[in-house]
Amino acid sequence: MSSATFSGFIRTNGSKCPPLSLKASGGGAVVRGILVAEIPKMTAATAARFVEDAVLLSTARRALAIEARAVESLGARLGPQFVAACRLCLACTGRVIVTGIGKSGHVGRKIAATLASTGTPGFFLHAAEASHGDLGMITANDVVLALSNSGESPELVFLLPHLKRLATPLITLTGNPASTLARNATVSLDVTVPEEACPLNLAPTASTTAMLAMGDALAVTLLEARGFTAGDFARSHPGGSLGRRMFLRVEDIMRRGPDLPRSAPTATLAQGLLEMSRKGLGMTVVVDGEDVVLGVFTDGDLRRLLDRQVDIHALRMQDVMTVKCRTIGPQELAAAGAQLMDQHRITVLPVVADGHLLGAFNVHDLLRAGVM
Repeated sequence: MSSATFSGFIRTNGSKCPPLSLKASGGGAVVRGILVAEIPKMTAATAARFVEDAVLLSTARRALAIEARAVESLGARLGPQFVAACRLCLACTGRVIVTGIGKSGHVGRKIAATLASTGTPGFFLHAAEASHGDLGMITANDVVLALSNSGESPELVFLLPHLKRLATPLITLTGNPASTLARNATVSLDVTVPEEACPLNLAPTASTTAMLAMGDALAVTLLEARGFTAGDFARSHPGGSLGRRMFLRVEDIMRRGPDLPRSAPTATLAQGLLEMSRKGLGMTVVVDGEDVVLGVFTDGDLRRLLDRQVDIHALRMQDVMTVKCRTIGPQELAAAGAQLMDQHRITVLPVVADGHLLGAFNVHDLLRAGVM
């Protein structure tokens, strides 16, 4: 019984499926155990399950390679036009208004968000809504950044006379330098791509990636030109991890009042250990009657002390405490506390102001606050 292997496209219900491995035998051609005669009865989604793993990976790698080449080619096109676009944005006393339609609109939303979070005030204006009242959002003090791969999107072309009337500068990102939008722009940035990653060369893939990359290049260039700092970034991201590291202070996370472990210098070591156990901070702070910090006693001190086989009921806290202990102020950043712990290989810090104990926190408090 002879057999042969074939590779090609199979149509199911009129749909074109990726290559499948076929084996012909005396009982008829089969696809992984399914008779070819049965394949027309299958849906395209069902047939797609029989695509080889290697085919899937090959397609993905080809798509990534096409998009990588599209982004890489943008560098050679940077020149006076890009500089002019940067100058317009830097001189803008209003906002950079990003607009687009379809997939370009989705990319525009991301670019607008990146600009706003990196020191260039801006927002996204849906091109279709502009002609129904939202055009009033644009003023002569603004700069409009319009995205369109064809450069002929009717919703964007419709805005041209209104922008001219307002004398609002227009920057375009388009894949067609000879388009209506490009010809009427104050500055036009060329984001042409030779091909889309889509095998049909239809779905916006490489072209939208190129637009997004050029938008990021513009945002980052403006960021650096403005001297934008990590602190500036944190101010627009107070809810993120960077914001917590930049703004959360020690007094916001420290334990205080009844949760704060403290011991008198004349208390026995046994009493100090009970205080440590009750408060669960891994230490107790030794203070006088006015809460002036005299020293600390930690879990590490206890482990070292047990090697000496001491009597915990006879020793006093003033005899076993660490006098020159690390402390931090309540107004210090919590991130500074984390850095201090890491630098000195400790896990807990008393919070002190003018020598008086105000609170304490450990590494778990930092983790809960999202600082580490």
